[in-house]
Amino acid sequence: MEHPATALARDLAGQAERLCRRYLSAGRREGNYWLVGDVRNTPGRSLYVRLRDAPDGSARAGKWTDAQSGDHGDLLDVVRAATLTGTLAEALVEARRFLSLPDDTQDRPDGAATVPSGSPEAARRLLAITRPAARTLVQDYLRSRDIPFMPGLEALRYHPRCWYRPSVDDLPDAPWAMPAMIAAVTDLAGCVVGAHRTWLAPDGTGKASVACPRRAMGHLLGNGVRFGRSAPVMAAGEGIESVLSLRAAVPVLPAIAALSAAHLAALDFPLMLRRLYVAREPDTAGRRAFAELERRARLKDIAVLPIDAEREDLNADLRAIGLERLRARIAAQLQAGDRP
Repeated sequence: MEHPATALARDLAGQAERLCRRYLSAGRREGNYWLVGDVRNTPGRSLYVRLRDAPDGSARAGKWTDAQSGDHGDLLDVVRAATLTGTLAEALVEARRFLSLPDDTQDRPDGAATVPSGSPEAARRLLAITRPAARTLVQDYLRSRDIPFMPGLEALRYHPRCWYRPSVDDLPDAPWAMPAMIAAVTDLAGCVVGAHRTWLAPDGTGKASVACPRRAMGHLLGNGVRFGRSAPVMAAGEGIESVLSLRAAVPVLPAIAALSAAHLAALDFPLMLRRLYVAREPDTAGRRAFAELERRARLKDIAVLPIDAEREDLNADLRAIGLERLRARIAAQLQAGDRP
């Protein structure tokens, strides 16, 4: 019996160019090939994907080779690289979604068993049916907040119709599903333990007009949405937009969005961390979170230093004064060796 992965790889090859435009959007077509930097959609030209079968049968559509690393594979590998955890099970789910095939419970990560609402497993299943954020309403939403779409945003995903449970404060005609930015919440080991949803307006120019446009699920305490790998010097903050504003200004700093003041105070520290800059919110909760984080860090010989905004958060500053002035303001609060 043919393995499902083999059949899906063959079906994906029949839509090679459309797949490349979706998952390798940083590249471009040249003749019978799609050129890009690598299988993770890095800009460049070292990886080439064949878009059509060779007339003599010597080469098949969908096969790719990375001339720099020597790696090679098929389009299911490309889909797998675009999923959050990189497992074959999630790649099969994503490939079936791309091909508009009906769900096959044998291809799901854990079969057809139901999982508790709001659990880490529910978060992983939600993320498994999302797609990369590039060239979606997520990119439009960030642009509306003056945040450039930059490398290192793999934690952000897009769902075109994410289910929304109306609250008692919503109007009776509140929509039950809307486009959403989905952010993966991971632990220190990089395992997905939760997800954060931001429902978006139909044109991506802001959040959806509902009572609760932001909700989180899974195990959040100590964890966060990570942008960049752990390092001795990092940054952290509460909201995704505030942390991305900081990262846009200082892209060399890996950053973590803890999603709330309480979770920022309880953030787990990577073992190699020695200095943590914190986008300190000016309200009471933000000040208390900073004080508690500083107290805990002192016990581990980690320096915690504030980066203060002049308005309610760094994204408000970014929108008011622009990226260059924000970069200068943040740089003045960094130690000399950490300045961009």
